[in-house]
Amino acid sequence: MSKQSYRDLVAWQQAMDLVDDVYACVRGFPGEELFGLTMQMRRAATSIPNNIAEGHGRFSFRDFRQFLRKARGSALELETEIMIAKRQGYIGNETESLLLEKAERVTRLINGLIRNLTQRLTNRERRTKN
Repeated sequence: MSKQSYRDLVAWQQAMDLVDDVYACVRGFPGEELFGLTMQMRRAATSIPNNIAEGHGRFSFRDFRQFLRKARGSALELETEIMIAKRQGYIGNETESLLLEKAERVTRLINGLIRNLTQRLTNRERRTKN
């Protein structure tokens, strides 16, 4: 991997901001959701920057790409949980829109990293064949 730190990646930074927003949001959930939706949303949110960081530390483009795919999956899981929270009346339209927008932005950034790594792997394979 490059000498750049995972902390320099905009996707990781935005994912960390999303974690903060999710933690702030679920503080207002009913107590009976503590081990349900509250926990699920926290786990999905924290999984995003965790997987970006872990993948970056693997020193392999293929491994990093796989962890980015896991991060993307967690972001999509979180989007679903946000919609469930709205349907259950735990959050309003504005909070739902804000959280979904942030999650979608993080997903787009992760997709960009995946595309970049895929292109690098493709270029590396072409050079190896020649």
